[in-house]
Amino acid sequence: MSSLPDPILAGLERGWKVLGDRHGALPESMACDVAIVGTGAGAGITAELLTAAGLSVVLIEEGPLRSSRDFHQIEAEAYPALYQDSANRQTADKAISILQGRCVGGSTTVNWTSSFRTPSDTLQYWRERFDLPGLTDDALSPWFLSAERRLSISPWLVPPNANNDKLRLGAARLGLAAAAILRNVKACWNLGSCGMGCPTNAKQSMLVTTIPTALDRGATLLVQTRAERLEVQGGAVRAVVCVPVAINGSVSGSRTTRVQARHVVVAGGAINSPALLLRSKAPDPHGRLGRRTFLHPVVVSTAIFDEAIEGWAGAPQTMYSDHFLGIAPIDGPIGYKLEAPPLHPVLASITLPGFGAGMSSAMKDFPRTHALLALLRDGFHEQSPGGRVGLRSDGTPLLDYPLTDFVFDGARRALLSMAEIQFAAGAQTVTPVHEMAAPYRSWAQARQAIAALPMKPYLTRVVSAHVMGGCGMAGRAELGVTRPDGRHWQLANLSVHDGSLFPTSIGANPQLSVYGLVNMLASGLARELSGRSVALV
Repeated sequence: MSSLPDPILAGLERGWKVLGDRHGALPESMACDVAIVGTGAGAGITAELLTAAGLSVVLIEEGPLRSSRDFHQIEAEAYPALYQDSANRQTADKAISILQGRCVGGSTTVNWTSSFRTPSDTLQYWRERFDLPGLTDDALSPWFLSAERRLSISPWLVPPNANNDKLRLGAARLGLAAAAILRNVKACWNLGSCGMGCPTNAKQSMLVTTIPTALDRGATLLVQTRAERLEVQGGAVRAVVCVPVAINGSVSGSRTTRVQARHVVVAGGAINSPALLLRSKAPDPHGRLGRRTFLHPVVVSTAIFDEAIEGWAGAPQTMYSDHFLGIAPIDGPIGYKLEAPPLHPVLASITLPGFGAGMSSAMKDFPRTHALLALLRDGFHEQSPGGRVGLRSDGTPLLDYPLTDFVFDGARRALLSMAEIQFAAGAQTVTPVHEMAAPYRSWAQARQAIAALPMKPYLTRVVSAHVMGGCGMAGRAELGVTRPDGRHWQLANLSVHDGSLFPTSIGANPQLSVYGLVNMLASGLARELSGRSVALV
């Protein structure tokens, strides 16, 4: 794989303007038409469209620039370099661990490629509750379609690996609908290490698509550079004040860089985007900033099969079931989406319960271990208001996300559903990921035990890889932070272009929802700033 072409290295050799850390010292000041904070899903789409309109763009990324030559399928290398807090960002009470990218390409560089359009019932809820009449399936469809074409999002026609096939088989035997997941890949080698960066450049992340296109058009990229605050004056943003950071995120120098821009796009991802606005003391007359932040809280069920599963091999997360999203009203008891995540030893060992001899035994069975996860669809009920982003004393972000009885009711139902599917698929034993659970040898035994498990923080292991909300869009200022066009309600030249726009969670892996929505918003912004109509190519 080391002999494969490296588009990042080739771009640097062509003269891309990249500064920060090993790429060169940051200047004291810069000027541009648009400063974009972040390089993930929303930032990448925005950068490609704005540079197509002839606008000068500076991209500001807290993480490093890495590429296929750095992706060795080794967890110990990948997590410290590519993730927030070495793949262990946590909520304030440490009850939820969060996977979130921190590198050029953001989470698109390290996600598992799952691609879903925003569900119709989610859009309907947004139209009705947040005064967003323009967000219909028909209105968004062309924006999704062009993003799908640009990023090679299409059906994955390779048979699922054993881990995913057990979800398909168990669901089929129970009469539950399950289907294949669209993936954003091109000439994929089916390696299974998507979460550590794609070593073959098959994953069509922002790292190898929109960011290189923007850089070829003259954009400047600042890496290992944190947007510390926005200079706000007279109802507008005058500049972005940045500081250099080390690979672990700590500030590595005292000199700041001031990026002056006609327009600023904040696209650092939910948690980081609200935190930047909080540090900047952005206007928040209705107390909405940082609130209604959602996670799709995830619970996990593992199983042991007689045969090898080898959940690390083959494309990750290629099957899903929405059966338990559709059996109740969207604003009723919390529903959940079922998927089969990849299994790698480091992430598995820090997620599975137990220690010592118990953990040793679990890891000995690792090749025969199967896993299912349930994404709980939060944000649609008054007892599921999500969390709140705040700031620590040093200005770094902290998400407070209380786990309520309403959420735990869904977690228990999800653990029951997953156990039943795993036994139906032929599992020898099933173990819910809960500190007081044990390996259960029959569905009847598991059903009785799971019904009695105390559903509490720390006992029930909860994780997340989907952060949404905090700068929610709405048709009225009192309902959100941003307008339907993505602009801040009180700051005329500030837009938000990432998952923090979502008024609720979406009930599906969010990357394609970000691509489609931001495609629409950034195209409109390009027309406003340049007078030119542009499209993804």
